[in-house]
Amino acid sequence: MFEFRIKKLRELLVKENLDAILISSVSNISYLTGYTNFSKEEREAYLIITKKEQFIVTDGRYSGVIKRQVPHFKLLELAGENSLKNIFAKFARLKVLGIEEDEITVSEHKMLKKHFKKMKHLDIKSHRSVKTDDEIKKIEQAAKLGDKAFKYILGKIRSGISEKDLAYELESFIKKNKADLSFPPIIAFGRNSAIPHHQTGETKLDKKEGQFILLDFGVKLENYCSDMTRTIFFGSPTDKQKKIYKVILEAQQKAVDYINSAIKSGKKVKADEVDRAARDYITSKGYPVIPHSLGHGVGLQVHEHPSLSSKSRDILKTGMVFSIEPGIYLPNFGLPRFAGEAGGVRIEDLFVPGKAGLKQLTNSPKSIISI
Repeated sequence: MFEFRIKKLRELLVKENLDAILISSVSNISYLTGYTNFSKEEREAYLIITKKEQFIVTDGRYSGVIKRQVPHFKLLELAGENSLKNIFAKFARLKVLGIEEDEITVSEHKMLKKHFKKMKHLDIKSHRSVKTDDEIKKIEQAAKLGDKAFKYILGKIRSGISEKDLAYELESFIKKNKADLSFPPIIAFGRNSAIPHHQTGETKLDKKEGQFILLDFGVKLENYCSDMTRTIFFGSPTDKQKKIYKVILEAQQKAVDYINSAIKSGKKVKADEVDRAARDYITSKGYPVIPHSLGHGVGLQVHEHPSLSSKSRDILKTGMVFSIEPGIYLPNFGLPRFAGEAGGVRIEDLFVPGKAGLKQLTNSPKSIISI
């Protein structure tokens, strides 16, 4: 599997007229080596891939395990005189280097400029967008645990609980099931649900009827992520709240129907048109435009290629795993037009296209839930 991935990368190397590629992102290092324990916060490794060889650069903390677990890469250990700049100097004969521009620091770029005549940005992440059957299975398993976590967390919602308390309960359940969070969960009560990426805080649930509860979280299992959002209500929702919820549910279905129709007719599934199908439906009902993209790819990272947005030029292909997550956010819900408390609704699920159409990987209930 890893040899095949490196082979595909070398094909890109030749196509782009590069002499070598420097891989610096942890997710791409994991993708190409199978080793997943490098820190995402600290720079602990690089990969250097030439037309005939591949090297992993790291220090003595990892050299032993790398020799055992990553035998398809030659180890260049950072030690003594074998500093990073000296290692790069050894490859200076290679004039054109492909780099991940958004994954290196300014100081790293300055150092590389001293050793390579030319550097060229290379998008490696798009090569991960079409998943293998094994990758899809891992994402599906993460999604199934996410569904169990959602069912569990419904039983923990009560008057007086804070957003942070509920996030803690969610994290505890996922970790007890030998998995991790894909990202810090977004738990938003009441008017906080009108903020798409609200920072989970100390807001508590009260007994007020029809309070929005937005739950956006994911599970990371065997290094692959899931992502899901559900909006429920603490107390009975008002008719206006029910209407918002219905519009979002229908908007998501509009996107799904568009993709299935395109697959059935043999047309290319254009990501921007999928985005438009949901976006236009929401605005046709008199609600504000979605302030974010309709969806994103999911895999080793919770945000990957492709992008489902109005500006995207991506084509959705069989084997890509992505979210569809329309939302309505009303920070001024108290205006006469939207009488009621400020709040928002988002519904998010993961899908993968197949020859017969879309398969949904997250399967928690989407009917209106009030607690």
